[in-house]
Amino acid sequence: MYVGALELDILLGDVRSLKEKRAMVKPVLAELRRYGVSAAETGEQDRYRRSMLGVTMASSAVDHVHEVLDTCERHVAGLPELQLLAVRRRIFGPED
Repeated sequence: MYVGALELDILLGDVRSLKEKRAMVKPVLAELRRYGVSAAETGEQDRYRRSMLGVTMASSAVDHVHEVLDTCERHVAGLPELQLLAVRRRIFGPED
């Protein structure tokens, strides 16, 4: 079994409050979950223009993990209302 984790550091566009931030982040997380992953806001919860999103998945094939995480990363990078600042990816396999 392979487990993949993706950490996305994002800068939100024209956001002036935590309420506006939640209204922006919540649909992004819902869209990511359509790819069969678990997704949550995992950091920067007290800053209204920044967010850290965590995406994880498990699969029996490492290629499938890479493919799905690539799709999630491209999806977030393509959203015009936010800017992807950094991406960190980890893959854990049977030898770890």
